[in-house]
Amino acid sequence: MWRDRVCPCFWFGNGSRHDHEASEERNPVLLVSGMGGSILHSKKKEDNWLGFDTRVWVRILLADLEFKNKLWSLFNPSTGLSESLDDDVEIVVPDDDYGLYAIDILDPSWFVKLMHLKEVYHFHDMIDMLVGIGYKKGTTLFGYGYDFRQSNRANKLLEGLQSKLETAYKASGGRKVDIISHSMGGLLVSCFLSLHQDVFSKYVRKWICIACPFQGAPGCVNDSLLTGLQFVEGFESYFFVSRWTMHQLLIECPSIYEMMANPEFEWAKQPNIEVWQKHSIDGDVSVNLETYDPLESVPLFESALRNNELNYQGRTIPLPFNLSILKWTAETRRIINDIKLPSEVEFYNIYGTSLDTPFDVRYGSEESPIEDLSEICHTLPEYSYVDGDGTVPAESAKADGLKAVERAGVAAGHRQLLRDPTVFQLIQKWLGYEQVSYPKRVRTSRVMDSS
Repeated sequence: MWRDRVCPCFWFGNGSRHDHEASEERNPVLLVSGMGGSILHSKKKEDNWLGFDTRVWVRILLADLEFKNKLWSLFNPSTGLSESLDDDVEIVVPDDDYGLYAIDILDPSWFVKLMHLKEVYHFHDMIDMLVGIGYKKGTTLFGYGYDFRQSNRANKLLEGLQSKLETAYKASGGRKVDIISHSMGGLLVSCFLSLHQDVFSKYVRKWICIACPFQGAPGCVNDSLLTGLQFVEGFESYFFVSRWTMHQLLIECPSIYEMMANPEFEWAKQPNIEVWQKHSIDGDVSVNLETYDPLESVPLFESALRNNELNYQGRTIPLPFNLSILKWTAETRRIINDIKLPSEVEFYNIYGTSLDTPFDVRYGSEESPIEDLSEICHTLPEYSYVDGDGTVPAESAKADGLKAVERAGVAAGHRQLLRDPTVFQLIQKWLGYEQVSYPKRVRTSRVMDSS
């Protein structure tokens, strides 16, 4: 569910001269998006100067067709990148408005703005809030969108993040940067911190992390790899990328594999995949509920996806569960597990609570069991739920492993956290704008442990 957009008159500054002068003294803020949180354009590789860009994500009209033609990709183990099936196309992220355009309204078409389809209003309200309290685009406010198909440790993505940090640092007169990341963007920042701690220490003052799946988002990710992902529900979904079209992309996306459940994490209860399976041995038929933990799930994924394929411009391309990506992901997990926060950097964590969040996934039923595991890919899942933001369990989002100044649980959905009034209060407080009192629906703790 999505709440109404926050009224800017209530939460934002009044645009006074005092606010403008204060912006010159603020540390710059860099907003870092997560999975699906950046506009993506496609362009012909040979058109380096006057090339025509086509928005392929997000778009409402002709979404499925453009997505298939331009974004479907295959993972290249030698480069660690997912490369588009169309060899003549490259995927780029627009850098307009100091990087903010790509993470603001994800489909900025007149139709979306006319209908105010809030599902694609991403960092929009937060950008308005920050501008309203005195931050200035290009001086103290920047955005970083990226090709979210790629691994969170891909050199291209990390180099882009470093470039943004350097730009914000220089534009503000040498002031250190305050990062605000959302969702998978927290994993990207984690990889950067682990691999480039000296650069992180040089440019970063504070890191505010929102809804990051530090230990994975098992329910949503497991089902995404098996049956796909629907970003938009209800009437709008008829204009959007279909669940199965998205599935065929995610099978070849390292970023999705990197959000599988961390098997080394001490979960209160291990996340499982459960399958009602029909067995027939020598004429004897039995139906059993089989359970697969995070490690046992790998052969299940292999069996379920063994016949998966896509048709692309007359070609049939096999898309099984990708063991090369899984191997790549294991190294990413090691890198994330090894992060150490520099003593001079302050870390804050906001995680969503009070929403039913998928955890275990079940396919089939005792009355209608799965006979062949490949049937799972065409079966509607059932979930068991835990507390969280509807996508990331609170248990995972809290388990950052860092010395946090403060952690706060806010009763809001995964994307709604980006426009939630309580989140805005916390951000303003932690950025030093003002001290505020918390409403009853927020749980905070000032901590210096690594739980």
